[in-house]
Amino acid sequence: MTSFSDFGLADTLNRALVDAGYETPTPIQTQAIPDLLKGRDLLGIAQTGTGKTAAFALPILQRLAPGKPAAPRRVRALILSPTRELATQIAESFKLYSRYMNHMSIAVVFGGVGHRPQEDRLKRGVDILVATPGRLMDHMAAGMVSLETTEIFVLDEADQMLDMGFVQPVRRIVKHLPKARQSLFFSATMPKEIGQLAGELLFNPITVSVAPAATTVERVEQRVIHVETAAKRRLLLDVIVAEKPERALIFTRTKHGADRVVRQLGQDGVDAAAIHGNKSQAQREKALAAFKAGTTQILVATDIAARGIDVTGVSHVINFDLPNIPESYVHRIGRTARAGASGVAISFCADDERPYLKDIEKVTRQKIPAEDRRGTISVAERADTAERGERPSGKRPQPGNRSGNPRNNRRPAPPAVSAEQQRRDAMPAAKARQPGAAKPSHAAHGKPGQSKASQRPSHRDTGAAEETLGRVGFLAGGREGMKRRPEGRGQRDGR
Repeated sequence: MTSFSDFGLADTLNRALVDAGYETPTPIQTQAIPDLLKGRDLLGIAQTGTGKTAAFALPILQRLAPGKPAAPRRVRALILSPTRELATQIAESFKLYSRYMNHMSIAVVFGGVGHRPQEDRLKRGVDILVATPGRLMDHMAAGMVSLETTEIFVLDEADQMLDMGFVQPVRRIVKHLPKARQSLFFSATMPKEIGQLAGELLFNPITVSVAPAATTVERVEQRVIHVETAAKRRLLLDVIVAEKPERALIFTRTKHGADRVVRQLGQDGVDAAAIHGNKSQAQREKALAAFKAGTTQILVATDIAARGIDVTGVSHVINFDLPNIPESYVHRIGRTARAGASGVAISFCADDERPYLKDIEKVTRQKIPAEDRRGTISVAERADTAERGERPSGKRPQPGNRSGNPRNNRRPAPPAVSAEQQRRDAMPAAKARQPGAAKPSHAAHGKPGQSKASQRPSHRDTGAAEETLGRVGFLAGGREGMKRRPEGRGQRDGR
């Protein structure tokens, strides 16, 4: 197929495609559209940016156009998406292609916003519903929508559904669908669990693969920089100054880490915004809109933005933290080099992240060019007090207090004392309590009656605890109540 008109699509669809500037079908569109128009099930293996949304949206619109509009609380075609941003993007594509189909109703439902407007829309019936699993199940439980007459079901980004723990919710939703339906299944990678899910959902499907599983974009220049964790902040600033990115996506492993990087960049004079699961929908939409418009050139994100976000002009992807799921690396760097352009992907690798790098190179079947910057980057003396959870004292440490321990900086140094008194103050607590020994000074050990917890040095907050507690942890116990555990590959990213 050399033109969209060769598919035999309705004139209304062809007109919309011409208006949108679509000329030549992509490989996945060429392979998928003819069989989907015949009602076949499909297993599609394709990375984002390959045109797969149009590959399933055009046949769905073509098949539903002659039928009757959806009945109240009914859905004719359901598309499940893992994230709010991807759901919104898919719905916008459907609206673009159906602009000359006045009778076609399209709606999107996801969490983070009020239920009432979505309920009101579902009550009237929807021809094409794009939804995230959690919010859809809420509406189903409330009796706002039924899937018993749904004709077409699409599961998009199935492997990300697995990463985010949505596979079981998807199975529960599928139980409410009629057996006589057309099912479409798309995934950028095909791990064993996703293959099993595809086998459960599809009947005699055609298989379309436009790229081998877990391959990286060919036009992306990839580099790895080995560096100490403490030097990542300075390295990030150096990379931004040297590379001068037109538009850059910086990825962190956790939500707290994303906020911390934005704060540090602001302190270094670089404007940036963050997008992650703890942001409200309005905040996420505002940050993404500013990034798309170019008013914000740097967007810091967790893996919620690793795929499905089609932002043209992303010149650089910087992995401030390497992902602990190797497939996520593929999707992260796929945010650049879109629409025929080239791009740069730079990854920082600390010593404890080297196993992640090994897994990435194994999955992508390539050796990523690397340089070693360990020991070459001086860490700024001015520590990020907010990052370490300390209160800025506004005073320099006293001579002899090189550790910067915050409990020793609560007060200025006491007036000059004798050498013997200084020697006794420096003695360990056990010796200081011996008969005849002087009591430790309050300047070193805090005020009388002060709790031990308040005297304890603040530990560096890596954001790892947020992976297990999320918003509930912050609301229930605050940061003080959060217990840490080492990050492992099996943990979910901080979406």
